[in-house]
Amino acid sequence: MIFSKPSAILFAFLSSCLFAASIHAQSVPLDKIIAVVDDDIVMQSELTRRTHAITNRLKVQGTPLPSQEVMHSRVLDQLILENIQLQLAERLGIRIGDTQLNATIDSITKSNKMTLAQFEAQLKAEGETYSSAREQIRTEMIISRVQKREVDRRVRVTGLEIENFLASKEGRTQSGAEYYLGHILVSVPESASLEEIEAGEKKGNDILVALKAGEDFKKMAVEKSDGRQALNGGVIGWRKENELPSIAADIIPKLKVGEPSNLVRTSSGFHIVTVLEKRGGKQQLIDQAHVRHILISPSEIRTDQEAKTMIDKLYERISSGDDFAELAKSNSDDPVSAIDGGSLDWVSPGQMVPEFDNKMNQVALGVVSKPFRSQFGWHILEVTERRKQDMGALIQTNQAKQVIHKYKYERELSNWLLEIKSEAFIEIKGQKIEDESDTDNSNAEDQIEEDQT
Repeated sequence: MIFSKPSAILFAFLSSCLFAASIHAQSVPLDKIIAVVDDDIVMQSELTRRTHAITNRLKVQGTPLPSQEVMHSRVLDQLILENIQLQLAERLGIRIGDTQLNATIDSITKSNKMTLAQFEAQLKAEGETYSSAREQIRTEMIISRVQKREVDRRVRVTGLEIENFLASKEGRTQSGAEYYLGHILVSVPESASLEEIEAGEKKGNDILVALKAGEDFKKMAVEKSDGRQALNGGVIGWRKENELPSIAADIIPKLKVGEPSNLVRTSSGFHIVTVLEKRGGKQQLIDQAHVRHILISPSEIRTDQEAKTMIDKLYERISSGDDFAELAKSNSDDPVSAIDGGSLDWVSPGQMVPEFDNKMNQVALGVVSKPFRSQFGWHILEVTERRKQDMGALIQTNQAKQVIHKYKYERELSNWLLEIKSEAFIEIKGQKIEDESDTDNSNAEDQIEEDQT
């Protein structure tokens, strides 16, 4: 074919454009699909980013790296499982908003004793950006919610399982009592004469008489004990039931707090032990308060200041003699307690949010507190009764239930992940998973072949 002059110019222009596109194709590799997962896909760029992030983190931790092939395989498997669960979350309508995400990141930084700036610097040192880490945290939160929703329903803990666990060695170790022990030793040499033994026994009995009369155990230990902890007031420290000194393992659980044991004779002399403090076990006395309250919460139609004004007026009315229960029924924004005149029944320490817990512990019996703020809104409260309640059995049962539930949950989670993966449509594209350098070279080679043809 013979080209006219305009056509030749157009051909030259198009050729230069194709050449420029060829150069660009070599410098900026195209992304590609690595795997098809049900209705979604996993891209090469995702695999590359995640592999780099994990590799950099392992390097910072000083952990030896597996081969690139093993690393890619494991990371791809992680991405596929995440993808399946995220699709499930989408169908279930599970979302994590920015407010929840920000609160979680704030909690992470505080638990690691870092500021947000220090957290970002740590991520940068590991080769990761704050924005990508932020989205990964959001992903993990969504997946955690999906797992809890789907796996929790498969876990059941029976009363018999709890009883068997508490009777087991592991159960006694985890839920048994702990004792803060004191020890006094009157030393007697192994080769002591009868007179020395009698003198040691008399000294021990004299100490025991003083203790039973009310003398301070730590003071007596500093003055009289020959034990290694004498200058520390004879304090041994906290010991679990399975860690008690063998010479007094049968004696200590029977002692009341502050009660000294009788003399215990060993080859080293005469011993007196006591329980300075005790926690856990079957008997745990908890200070409880019987509380009622009124809550006024801010809302779309009520500002925080308007809520504060309302609670102030209610406080004034109660102070003037109006009935607390009736005002709670007609005004409180806590629908559960409002029905019962604001009653929260018996409340244990730590059961409520810190602001409520602190006010409950500070207010005098029968006195209505001044209005105070919590994350739920504005409150006034009244403590109508206080008591010490033995919650040991309930606490032990709850602890055992949590341990058993955690074990079963982990087992069921593994089974569930295998199930959802086996039920999903998964297609891995190609036998070789390339990294960025492989992709760059292959794209360049393909382009050179196209230019030559």
